[in-house]
Amino acid sequence: MYESYGDRAAFYIVYIQEAHPTDLWQLPSNIKDDVLFASPRSDEERTRTASACVRKLGIRVPAVLDYIENGTERAYTAWPDRIFVIDRKGAVAFKSAPGPYGFSTKNLEAALREIAR
Repeated sequence: MYESYGDRAAFYIVYIQEAHPTDLWQLPSNIKDDVLFASPRSDEERTRTASACVRKLGIRVPAVLDYIENGTERAYTAWPDRIFVIDRKGAVAFKSAPGPYGFSTKNLEAALREIAR
């Protein structure tokens, strides 16, 4: 989607609280990908963790950071991860079910087509 619509829509990843920290709930895929982090306790720790994740996972979409107080996550109920499309007026035009299993590329693309006209 980023490649298809990146010239007509702004894309950002918002790094919120770590979904699978080593001190809570670890996934085998995190071990395989060597993405192993404890829950950050400060904005600085979260910045380091987010930066490492972006590098290790080869993420090309611009990334921004939610503060340690998790205001963005709470405002959008984004944990563990979700996809949102925000229209030109600042309204939510699309909100996925919790991911990664709730992601629908068909519905996402329809929302992107609508706002990117």
